[in-house]
Amino acid sequence: MDETSRRHGHHYVSMFVDLDRVKVLFASPGRDAESLGRFKADLEAHGGRAEQLSELCADMAPAYRKGAERYFPRVPITFDRYHLMQNLNRAVDQVRRQEQENASELKRSRYLWLMNPGRLSAGQRRHLTRLRREHSQTAEAYRLKLSFQEFYLQPASEAELYLADWIEMAIKSGLEPIADFACSIAEHWDGVVRWIHSRISNGVLEAISSLVQAAKRRARGYRTTENLIAVVYLTAGKLDFGLPT
Repeated sequence: MDETSRRHGHHYVSMFVDLDRVKVLFASPGRDAESLGRFKADLEAHGGRAEQLSELCADMAPAYRKGAERYFPRVPITFDRYHLMQNLNRAVDQVRRQEQENASELKRSRYLWLMNPGRLSAGQRRHLTRLRREHSQTAEAYRLKLSFQEFYLQPASEAELYLADWIEMAIKSGLEPIADFACSIAEHWDGVVRWIHSRISNGVLEAISSLVQAAKRRARGYRTTENLIAVVYLTAGKLDFGLPT
């Protein structure tokens, strides 16, 4: 089960998704710890039990961590790899912004450092290679980013040691944004390495959020959060509208 929040216009909605059935089970206003309490109450009201949940996947938002500990204390949580990469990309970009104060060429290169290398054109890859030779701090942040991604490709028997070595290397890099990210990984170690066993992420939720965004654009927005939540259920709740015969 995945839980996360999305901002649609001025509305924040927490969505709880069944990853196996690609279905929104529950949507709630806001993004606080009590959104998990509301989900648990709704689950029990429909004959479910908290014990039926085998895994949780979420970002590292403190509110969600607090809610998971309070309402689903026995369910292991995996911190979503895509949110971790977003956080690391922000750290890489902070390093770039710091270095560009003395290297104006970096001002037009943000896309190159943040995009997956496989999606760059041949010309963009050549440009990035040149920038990496000329701008050591951003190049090192980028190298550490690529190295962190390799954690998700490690065999289970080696992944934890690999990540521990990466954290040490990142902290010693002297790049404060990267070191801060590494420290956050260390502080949330259990939820990060849980991925080795669960292999779950919120990729399904990203697809569902895209569907909701498309519906919002067609409607030119929604005035209330309640209306938005109704559309979430209509779009991704896989509701059964069959009438009895």
